[in-house]
Order: sequence, then C-alpha cells, then structure tokens
Amino acid sequence: MKKVSVIFLTIMLLGGILTTKAQKMSAIDQNTIQKTIKSIVTKYGETNSFRITKGVTQTAAFWTLKDGTAQEFETFCTDNFINDPVKLELVFQKISTNLEVLFGNYNKISVDLKLPLHLNMGDILPVDEIFGGYDASAHFNDDLFNNKVAFITLLNFPFYSLKEKTELSKNWTRQQWAYARVGDLFTSRVPSDLLLKVSEATTNSETYISDYNICMGNLVDTKGKVLFPKDLKLITHWGLRDELKSNYNKTGLEKQKMIYEVMKHIIQQDIPQQVINNNKLTWNPFTNKAFENEKEAAVTPEADTRYLMLLNNFKAQKALDIYNPQYPTYISRTFEQSMEMPQEEVEKLFIKFMTSPQVNEVAKLISKRLGRKLEPFDIWYDGFKPRSTMKESDLDAQTKQLYPNKDAFEKELPFILKKLGFTPEKAAYITSKITVDAARGSGHAWGAQMKSDKARLRTRINADGMNYKGYNIAVHEFGHNVEQTISLNDVDYYVLNGVPNTAFTEALAFIFQKRDLELLGIKNDDANKDHYLALDNFWACYEIMGVSLVDMAVWKWMYQNPNATPAQLKAQVIIIAKEVWNKYYAPVFGSKDEPILAIYSHMIDSPLYLSAYPVGHLIDFQIEKQIAGKNFATEIQRIYSYGKIIPNVWMMHAVNKEVSIDPMLEATTEALKAIKK
Repeated sequence: MKKVSVIFLTIMLLGGILTTKAQKMSAIDQNTIQKTIKSIVTKYGETNSFRITKGVTQTAAFWTLKDGTAQEFETFCTDNFINDPVKLELVFQKISTNLEVLFGNYNKISVDLKLPLHLNMGDILPVDEIFGGYDASAHFNDDLFNNKVAFITLLNFPFYSLKEKTELSKNWTRQQWAYARVGDLFTSRVPSDLLLKVSEATTNSETYISDYNICMGNLVDTKGKVLFPKDLKLITHWGLRDELKSNYNKTGLEKQKMIYEVMKHIIQQDIPQQVINNNKLTWNPFTNKAFENEKEAAVTPEADTRYLMLLNNFKAQKALDIYNPQYPTYISRTFEQSMEMPQEEVEKLFIKFMTSPQVNEVAKLISKRLGRKLEPFDIWYDGFKPRSTMKESDLDAQTKQLYPNKDAFEKELPFILKKLGFTPEKAAYITSKITVDAARGSGHAWGAQMKSDKARLRTRINADGMNYKGYNIAVHEFGHNVEQTISLNDVDYYVLNGVPNTAFTEALAFIFQKRDLELLGIKNDDANKDHYLALDNFWACYEIMGVSLVDMAVWKWMYQNPNATPAQLKAQVIIIAKEVWNKYYAPVFGSKDEPILAIYSHMIDSPLYLSAYPVGHLIDFQIEKQIAGKNFATEIQRIYSYGKIIPNVWMMHAVNKEVSIDPMLEATTEALKAIKK
C-alpha cells in the first residue's frame, strides 16, 4: 500500500472554488469583482480576459477583511496579474521550485517523526504518538494566504473542475497541464488546527492497526489442537488473509476456517482484549474462550476501538466540509477531486463487473478445483497463481536464505530491476533513491516529494529473515517505489509529478508482485499461464470491489448519521457488509449474512482508499496487455513518466484506451474456454 505525504494529499483533497457559503466569508462583493476585472482588461486588453475573469473571481472568493479592504483588493489584483507569458512562466518555475522545497521537506519531517510508529524501535510511547500525529505542513495554507503567495497563484493560474479538465485538456500542451495543476493548489482555506486533527486521527488509526497482531501459535481448536507454528504472529487483516491464502492445499482447510473465526471476532469486536498482540494466553476462536495454564481465563472483549478509529477519521474529515462547498463531503473530495473519477461512476463500474456472467463461471471452476463447495473466505482463492502448487515452507527457506535482513534485500534491488530489463545504469539510478526498512506493520511504500530525498520500502522481516509473505509484500512495495521514483524524477514538470490517483501506482505494484517467483528464478512453463493470470486478476477484482462498495456505503451512512456512537457504527458496518455479501456473493457462494467484507484494515486507517485496488487491477491488466511482447523496462518508463494527468487522458497515453472492465471480462471468457478444454 502506498503512503503519500500529508501535505500533498491534503492539498489535492481540499479542492473546489468556494461558492455560496464561501462567498459569505469573502469581503469582496460582485461590484468590486466586476470593477477589478474591467480595470485589468482595460490595462491589458481582451487577449487574456478569460484568465483575468477567472483569476479575479478566484482571488475574491478567499479574500477576507484581514487580507485588506475592497480597494486594496483591486490594487492587489491590478498590480499582480501577470499578462506577459514569459514572466508568467518565470513565476510558474519559481512556484514549482519552492513547492518542491516545501513539500519535500514536509514529507521528510513526517516520515522521520513517524519512525517509532512504523519501524520496530521498541514499545510505542504516548510521546511517539503525539510527534507522529504532528503535521508540519498544517500551516501551509494559512501562511501562504497570509503572505499573499496563495493570492498571486489564484489570480494567475485558473482552477479547472474535473469536467472542465476533461473537455479542455484535449488541446492542452504539457505546460498548460502544469499550469492547471498549479491552479489546483489553493482551492480551499482550511484552518491549520483542523488539518492537525486530520493528521492526528489518521496517525492514531495507523498505529492501532500496525500494532494489532494475533499470535497464531496460541490458537487452539475445539479439541485443544494447535494448528499454527508457535512463533507465527500475524497482523490483521493482511497477515491473516495472506496466511489463509497460503493454505490452499490438502491440509489447509482446517486452518482457513480457524482464521475466518478470528476475523469474525475482530469484526464483531468480541475478541478478548487480552489475546491481541499477546502470547501469554491460548485462545479458542470457535468458542471465544481463552486459557492460561489450561484453565479458562477471565477476559474482556475489546472495546469498540476499531470503530472508534473509523469514526474519528470521519469526524476529522467532516470538519473540513464547510470549506469545500463545491466538494462538500470527504466522499466527493476523494473521488471527484483526488481520484478524479466520480464516485457514482466508480460504483457503477464495480457493480457491472460483479454482476457479469463470468462471476458464476469462474466460481464453478474454483469449486471444481477445490473439490468442495465454496466457503466465504474463498473470495481470497489463490489457486490460479503458480505458487499455489508450491510448499510455502520451501519458499520461506529460500527467501530467508537470500534475505536474512533488510540490507540484503536492499542490495538486491538493482539486480531485480536488471532482471526486468532495466539497463544497469537506470537500475542503479532508481534504486539509489530507495531505502529499505523492517516494518512494524504489514509494510508500505512511502515516496519522496523532492528529488534529493529517497522513497521508503517497508516490509515485515522476522529475526530469522524475510519469509515468503514478507518478500511478496516487498516486491509489491518495490513496484510502488519504482513508480514513485520515475514519476518524480523523470516527469518534465514538478507539479505534474506522480500519477492520476493511487490506483495507478497500485497497478504497477501488482505488476511487480506477480513476477515475484520469476525474480526468485522460478520459471512457469505452463502454456495456460496467461489464462490463469486473467482468472486470478478477475477473482481479485470481484473480491475487492465488494469490499470497496462496503467502504463507500459506510461513509454514506456516517454522513447520514454524524452523531453515531462506535457501537452504532459497528452494528451498521456489519449490516452493510452482510447486505453487500447477500446481493453480490451469496448467490455465488450459497451462504447468507457473512460479515467477511468488513475485515479490511484499510477501512480503519486509510479512509476510502479501497477503491484504488480494483481500479488498479483493471489498469494493471490493461498495462500488461500493452507491454506483452515489448521491453518491460522501456514501456514502464514511458508510461509512468507521464505524470499526474486525469485518469483517462493518462490511459490513452499508456494503452490507447480508457479505464474499462471490458478487456478483463473478454480475457476471462477466453481463459475459461481454454482451461475447460
């Protein structure tokens, strides 16, 4: 999972030219606006009347009494509007340079302050959480409005809505795109104390999740049997899910059922608090009883902490709504502004996919391969991957020997890129900008925001080395890091650095992750490997799209019930998870009212991030088709050096098609025909 700097994410989310309520906060009336526009047009002529009108209107929306009188507003606009294109480009370059200084250092401060939370540096102390929740960028907007830099930017670089970008960008040059991204910078004036609260809520939920582990060797079934190794410790939900996926073998069903019982207790929050991150007690998840020295222990269920964290994130984000009337909810800011894909369209895309006839056909194939009816946790069926036929213990032994510590894996990074077709020079360049850490949590990738800094690759590394799960995650995160490095260092304008939204970086992470065995030297000579890859992608989309629908529905419910308690939210999350299951999964799996879709940790520590995964899978599939038969490295560098353009424009550049479910559905149909032969 990709992590981004707080300031950059905040700025891209807090958009919308303020109208209605914002105008009430403005000290500038319509007469002053029209007078100022006329004054500047008289001074420079009609050539730039569009920019003049939009710039003055934008500036007026944020001008308050403390910024000056109406006359001072008119004087400021007349004096600071830049009519000369050469001077405008010079100002643009200076803004870009200084943004890199600010964003880059804000990001580095945030990364360093969170080190005790993200890395294995001993127990987390309250002071660590306080520093980790501090956001050095929180005063960015305040400061740049106060010193008038924000007003100079608003006056000279128009903001364009998503609809306008879609219509106008067909004829834009790269420079015009860069100017438009500068226009996205100051489209909200949120008080710094509210931004700090967002950072605190996010950091607290991240810490809660990253330190939420289940000691699997302490689990027993109804006969008192231990199924997992004594030292196996898994984070929820990623570790539990990956362990479940690794047990698609003759003896794995018993383990899978036990893991699902653990998940249900986490969702319900009746898991004993004393068994979380604690190996002192044994626990039977089937009866939900804990034992100490073979005697039943007195335990208490976890408080509804999971849902309190979700609620705190909601409240922190909702407090920003009044400053974003054009995007009046966190939902609209996430989809329409940050993702630049309207939520309604994303939802329709997912539903169309999940109700396609291919779902039932793939489900029947999985059931046949398993030799049994589907269980709810088979949404994570992993049998289409080559590793499903291998012993994970053998893979563990290989990765532990190769990567006994983080330094060993970091040294391997240039060789991984060379195996993928990157030149020695480019491989060395990219990996010189990436550093590896042993993560406290499941792992993540945190990109740099200035070219002189490094991206961070984090994965779990045990005392005896990196097991296969850690390696698989590391390869995924490395894909993020490669994207982060290329899209920062190889893009022509700093303000265009990055990708359209997080789905696009997830796509490259998936592309890397699928090659993990190949990078270990394990070849797949199966003639149907491409068909199995299509089926694996299809099933992964089917799974995560349902989870995304739950995530969206939960946020809609919180907006309708802003005063809900954690207990009420818990009850509703479970209701929503069951409703989505009953609608899109029960007809396929044959069981109703399953809560499994509510287990995802992303819902708790990464608000509304989940939709990035299925869209990422779709993009991943389309890119794979594009690069088939071509040089992997050359194509990846071409595609990911295009920068932060709206999604469908980026996709046309990358694969000559917009984001679509059709290529995957068509490939799935072909795969089903081939596999059944």
